[in-house]
Amino acid sequence: MIRPLLVLLTLVQVVLGARVLWRLARTARGARIAAVAAFRTGERMTVIVPVLNERSRLGPCLDGLIAQGEEVVQILVVDGGSTDGTPDLVRDYAARDHRIRLVDASPVPAEWNGKAHGLQKGLEQATPDAAWILTIDADVRPAPLLARSLLAHAGAEQVPALSAATLQELSGAAEGLVHPAMLATLVYRFGIPGRATTRLSEVQANGQCFLVWRDVLERCGGFQSVRDSVCEDVTLARRIATMGYPVGFYETDGLVSVAMYAGWGDAWRNWSRSLPMRDRYWGAAGPLGLAEVALVQALPLVLVLLLRRVRHDRVGRTAFAANAALAVVRLGTLTGMGRAYRHRPWTYWFSPLIDLPVAAQLLASALRREHVWRGRPIVRGGTR
Repeated sequence: MIRPLLVLLTLVQVVLGARVLWRLARTARGARIAAVAAFRTGERMTVIVPVLNERSRLGPCLDGLIAQGEEVVQILVVDGGSTDGTPDLVRDYAARDHRIRLVDASPVPAEWNGKAHGLQKGLEQATPDAAWILTIDADVRPAPLLARSLLAHAGAEQVPALSAATLQELSGAAEGLVHPAMLATLVYRFGIPGRATTRLSEVQANGQCFLVWRDVLERCGGFQSVRDSVCEDVTLARRIATMGYPVGFYETDGLVSVAMYAGWGDAWRNWSRSLPMRDRYWGAAGPLGLAEVALVQALPLVLVLLLRRVRHDRVGRTAFAANAALAVVRLGTLTGMGRAYRHRPWTYWFSPLIDLPVAAQLLASALRREHVWRGRPIVRGGTR
């Protein structure tokens, strides 16, 4: 009984592994968002920063936004009901830069994802002469040339929507173990950032730094169209793609970084909420991607250890060889992912050891409809 199961498992691994390898090869050497100092098009953007109890993290973000050039005409900080003094901090910054304005988005309706509600309120307050909308999270650290460089790249690539793969800043050794294992699940399912696509199964997006042409955003219903999503950024990108517009996802030349989580536990609980990317467009590609994570990313290292004792027959040798090859691919992926981090703790190199728990967490999150963010319930689909 074990031999037929091992044959079947190995066959499925080989097929899925070939898909992943082709994806990695096809997306290698993609375009990057380069820093552009001298760029003038006359185009303007509104920056929307949704916040909820972000006083301890928001300052560096606003410092970076204040440093942006004339292309940024408005910075709307949309508060969803903070109780930690965030609005007072925003008012202090507004006194320093006239472009900053506090928008009160509380209370958040029960059927809305709180972040999507804040973004929609910001869109409604955006100045009419801003042709572009840039969404930025409170924990993001924008470099002074970010906005200008995003506009230049959007023009060069002819894309109406793009987002940046932010440079990650880890909190310490423990997160250095968890975060890379989670990030690798994106690489296995979608490939390496660096191109634009209209194919739903290939669309990537990062709401931490998401630039979209306002006309396209309004045509697809604004952020109201993603009010019931637990991964509003990805759902918005997929919706734009269904309208025939290419959506890009790119690494940058150090233009934007982010300290996403306070520690490994924060990352484990909160990133896994959106990481499966289960929404109305999930389709067959969603479960297939999770299968690739489980059988191609997570399982090979375990099977290499288990199969060492059964290499005496052809089935055992074949299964061992296949999983050893996939384990090598995993280590190569880990090496390539290194550029996604500003600093890599020594634990980074051991992150594949927790791939299996990460795969299990993603599956559990994909099956769960009700999630919690900052004490507020988020229900996939919008109803309980």
